[in-house]
Amino acid sequence: MPHEAARRQGSGRPPGTTVSARTPDLAVPPPRTRAEQLAAGLDARIREQDLQTGDSVGTFESLRAETGFAYSTVSEAVRLLRDRGVLEVRPGRGGGLFVADRLPIVRLRHTLLAAPEPAAVADAIELRDHLEVLIDVAAARFHTDADIADLRVHLDRMGSAPNWDAFVRANWALHERIAAIGPNALARAVYLSTLGPLRATSTRFDDERAVAGYRAERHRIHVDLVDSIAAGNESRVRKLVARHNHGDREV
Repeated sequence: MPHEAARRQGSGRPPGTTVSARTPDLAVPPPRTRAEQLAAGLDARIREQDLQTGDSVGTFESLRAETGFAYSTVSEAVRLLRDRGVLEVRPGRGGGLFVADRLPIVRLRHTLLAAPEPAAVADAIELRDHLEVLIDVAAARFHTDADIADLRVHLDRMGSAPNWDAFVRANWALHERIAAIGPNALARAVYLSTLGPLRATSTRFDDERAVAGYRAERHRIHVDLVDSIAAGNESRVRKLVARHNHGDREV
């Protein structure tokens, strides 16, 4: 993305030589901020140049110099792409910005964050992750037998979901039911509010087979989580939440 004056006049360079957002489709709202414009341009560059996992995309300083944007704008754009699973940030000598491993679940997150309000979705994911341990530990403390029976019904729906989109939505319904158990009404309300931006997005994959193994793994994590809640094992619940949120790309 060229300096502001050049951006207004048009750079005249061939595609792929600058970080630039394309003219938006009229059916899709344009990015709202400069950071989102830069994120869209970087994402387009990666796809147009067919960059692969581990390929360098530059550094914070090189992007700042290339675009003329403030460091804070570049940093926010990188954060958006990191949250989408597009970029990996490596610190230290030889570090910088690199194309992340595009696992099926990373493509899911990319789909979620390609929604008309990508920043809202990223914020929802971040906030939900922070509240997850509070919500799930409370469920381990205060659940009833009826609660656990309901959670297992949701697990069965996840396991029998006909496709990835249905699986993810059954997953969110499970988490919503877990949130209903604890007594902290404020935490529950905030947690449930994070599901709104997620439910409003599509999560379909063209190749369901590509995500089958990951789907089975995620289902197993949730089965283990419900088992630990049922046992009142708070330590195990905390470990599973960490695995859910950070050990893998989370759903």
